[in-house]
Amino acid sequence: APTGSGDKLLQAYNFRLCLTKDPANRIPITRPERYDSTKYELLLRQVAVEKPAHINWGVMHIADMPNSKTDINNKGGFSTDMIGMNHSYAEADYETRKKIIKEHEEYTKGFLYFVGHDPRMPQHLHQQMLEWGYPKDEYTDSGHWSPQLYVREARRMIGSYVMTQANCQGKEVVTDGVGMAAYTMDSHNTHRIVIEKDGRKMVKNEGNVEVGGFGPYPISYRSLIPKEADCQNLLVPVCLSASHIAYGSIRMEPVFMVLGQSTALAAVMAINAKTSVQKIDIAKLQQELIQNPLAD
Repeated sequence: APTGSGDKLLQAYNFRLCLTKDPANRIPITRPERYDSTKYELLLRQVAVEKPAHINWGVMHIADMPNSKTDINNKGGFSTDMIGMNHSYAEADYETRKKIIKEHEEYTKGFLYFVGHDPRMPQHLHQQMLEWGYPKDEYTDSGHWSPQLYVREARRMIGSYVMTQANCQGKEVVTDGVGMAAYTMDSHNTHRIVIEKDGRKMVKNEGNVEVGGFGPYPISYRSLIPKEADCQNLLVPVCLSASHIAYGSIRMEPVFMVLGQSTALAAVMAINAKTSVQKIDIAKLQQELIQNPLAD
């Protein structure tokens, strides 16, 4: 597509995986229903080229957590992200979303089983994968599997102000900030394409962005509220008004917590003043956040 043209593609979703190495607390990763090893052909090609010494960083990113557990995330060109399979999620009905979540679950369980059991995978990666299993004491009401798909980005409000790359890089600084963000402008891949190069066809992932090197920056209160003509009693701390690139930096849980506190305080101010969320005293809101940051 032409550079700069828009599309409806979303950065990939995945499951953040809690596994354990503790034999007393470990449930083996078994062959899932509807397992299809052909889905993971590209992983074999990736491993053959990169020759990773370990599944950590080579196949997935394993972050250590307390009690011999993990927070596993995507790493590399073919990993736990189910690239290109979430595009309809943002505007889908509940039934379609449920189906997309199930497809991601099946893909991920199959991925883990493939790494540990497919005879074409290198033996050392097999053995490393088999050290891990589902924790007996986690997610006991959902088969020891997280019920929460990692939705990195979906619909976003077009509010009174749109946060953009210029805000992230300090080229534009708002004066009505009610929270700070600092993370890299980050997007996971949006889809896979096949291209031809030097007479050979090859698979390419498209959409990955990782641009950092800037300090913390303020998030505008106006990006958390709709235009007044649209709605006067809504505050949106998560699906806020931001471009795809800016949202890639803002979309961190600590930032959502900060904005949740800021919007809760703004809601109280609007109720007490019997006014709209657009007409609250932002300077007073900022002062309260500075003087009483812990809300205690």
